[in-house]
Amino acid sequence: MNDAPTPADPTSSDRPLQVHVLADDTDRSGGYVTERLREHGAELTWIDRDTIDSPWSATGVDLVLSLGSERSAHEPRWAHVVEAESDVVRVALGSGVPVMAICYGAQLVARALGGTSYRGDGAEIGWRRVDTLDEVLCPEGPWGQFHQDVLSPPPTARVIGSSWFGPQCFVDEAFGARVVAWQFHPEVTPETFSRWVDESADLVRVSGSEPSELKRQALANATRSRLAAFALVDAALDHLGVSVPRPV
Repeated sequence: MNDAPTPADPTSSDRPLQVHVLADDTDRSGGYVTERLREHGAELTWIDRDTIDSPWSATGVDLVLSLGSERSAHEPRWAHVVEAESDVVRVALGSGVPVMAICYGAQLVARALGGTSYRGDGAEIGWRRVDTLDEVLCPEGPWGQFHQDVLSPPPTARVIGSSWFGPQCFVDEAFGARVVAWQFHPEVTPETFSRWVDESADLVRVSGSEPSELKRQALANATRSRLAAFALVDAALDHLGVSVPRPV
């Protein structure tokens, strides 16, 4: 990787916040998270994690957001893709660009910084509360959950949220800029959650959940979840040192 210059301070000019969003074809919905970033005037550049085949430059980037995926970061068939995105994470942090990550993204960031991830026993699906050590960066929720993999944070990280299934949130600042990573899904809308339920019947079955009940939970939590996600994004931006105007 080439050395990338330190990105410009978004408060030093009138230019919009520049966010690079890492995703793949299995899920490109940033939901409430990208909605809130846009409310802050952010310009989103979507990067297909399957096509990261050249050195990524942090020039002009203010934030990297790594979204979820149907994939597992520990699967050997995705090793090249995982390593390419891991390089983006390491270059970003080393260049002063903070990283925000969700679910698969959190697992990938953990692996990129010296942790790991693995297939858990069973699955965690539904709207669940988390045990938290930080009500600002990891409120107890309930939050949407949809995964069967478990992350093991890097040794430099501080875990600030967990559940019966494993870590739910970690922060890290040992690699230059800061990281905040959530295993749960602050971004998910009822429409996206319902699609996941329909497309992942085997996983839902493993969790012992009833599809219609999961969809009911998503609808019942929609208004509260949107507001909670907005507050979480704002808190994360503050923690990451990303200065943005607050929407009215």
